[in-house]
Amino acid sequence: MKIVIVGAGVAGCIVARALAARPGVEVTCLERVAASDHSESGTGLNVGPNAVKALAAHDRRLGEAVLARSFPWKSWRVSLTDGTVLFDLPLARVADNDGIRIRWSELYAALRGEAAGLIRYGAQVVRIAYAEAGRLCIEYDEHGARRRLDGVDLLVAADGRYSVTREQLAGAPQMRQHGVAIYRLLVPDTAGGLIDDYEQWFNGPNRLLAFRVPGDAIYVAGTFPIAPGAEIAEDARRAPFLRALYTPAHGAPSPQCRWLIDTICANVGSIHWARLQESPPLYRDARGRVLFLGDASHGMVPTLGQGATQAVEDACVAADLLVKHHRAGALDSDAVPALLEEFERLRAARVRFVMDFSREASDTLMAGADPVAGTRRKLEAPFQAQLARLYRDITTV
Repeated sequence: MKIVIVGAGVAGCIVARALAARPGVEVTCLERVAASDHSESGTGLNVGPNAVKALAAHDRRLGEAVLARSFPWKSWRVSLTDGTVLFDLPLARVADNDGIRIRWSELYAALRGEAAGLIRYGAQVVRIAYAEAGRLCIEYDEHGARRRLDGVDLLVAADGRYSVTREQLAGAPQMRQHGVAIYRLLVPDTAGGLIDDYEQWFNGPNRLLAFRVPGDAIYVAGTFPIAPGAEIAEDARRAPFLRALYTPAHGAPSPQCRWLIDTICANVGSIHWARLQESPPLYRDARGRVLFLGDASHGMVPTLGQGATQAVEDACVAADLLVKHHRAGALDSDAVPALLEEFERLRAARVRFVMDFSREASDTLMAGADPVAGTRRKLEAPFQAQLARLYRDITTV
């Protein structure tokens, strides 16, 4: 059984580790960046309690390796930029365990460290095609040399929102734009204790978000409405515009928001920009030998922090399913299409719920939104029940 994984990110590493040293299984994981390159690994992120729960159930040692590089995420607090508190939720009310706050680079280091020896770094996939006996052929460039893998029984596409694998085998997904600009930044912690666990602040629909991560750093993110489908204007990327977005019309910013606004304006040249968007889910290709995981499968809006979180859930289910079939002596080339159908049956409803709920929770970010009324609705029973379902109900094999 020959398995190739494209992408040594969250999902790719979890699956690679689960398949390591399985008799009769040959695993290769191709990662286009060098082992030391974290230039495109984002800045920081919060990982939901549901991912922590799923990873602990799948592989306790791997879960502990991730926890060792993170801070716990215990609460969710929302205020206006003048300091008026709207929402203060201990996650213990809606979750069975904490989430985590971590740097992307540290998450990758933990996961890749546990999959050491299986990853080929600097390997850029250039061509994927079906060949003899319905199996796959993969061509890739590795440090300037063209290489080829033939007779691949299963390809696991874990290469992110702009997946080369998905584009080549199923076409690039049609992104749905929601009319919100997003930016993120990682800065040294000079806040003097003002910023710690997960918090958000609103001035109209313009939102700030921040939390502390290991390494004496603070992750900062912001959003503001733009026309749906529009690009982010150059003027909107400059300090005067950003300062005006978050400064209350009446009164002064709270000490937390004053620090955040000043820090953002002092670091505009380091900001990473994106737009609030999502793509339609795809779990397998038409011929049944390619499994899509994480953002390659379902790019979702980041409002509830479920991008990496769902990549973890996906990977744990895929890995457990593959291991289950292997232990039963049923993991062979002929079984792959049915196995991928089983994965889709296990994950489709859960992913649809998470995507829809994440989009619905983005209501306070849209043009004309009332963040006070919208945030207070999130304290009511219907939203809290959905949140508990999100954080507690994981897919099991």
